[in-house]
Amino acid sequence: MDTSFHTMNSLFSQLGLPDDDASIEKFVRQHQGLDKKVHLDKAPFWTPAQAKFIEEAFQDDSDWTEMVDHLDALLRH
Repeated sequence: MDTSFHTMNSLFSQLGLPDDDASIEKFVRQHQGLDKKVHLDKAPFWTPAQAKFIEEAFQDDSDWTEMVDHLDALLRH
């Protein structure tokens, strides 16, 4: 298991998305307001590979879970 400390920037990089702060802020602004009934991995803006990564982070309680959970909270505002 990778025990390194993950940041939001590294999560976005792992998801294959632009990982600079401005791009992350833009992504969050564009997708904010995600319905609370929709699981994060089922959000319509993910590719299948991204959705699978997010799903596995939660299912496996991986070291990415904390950052994925933080992203989930940001997108629910």
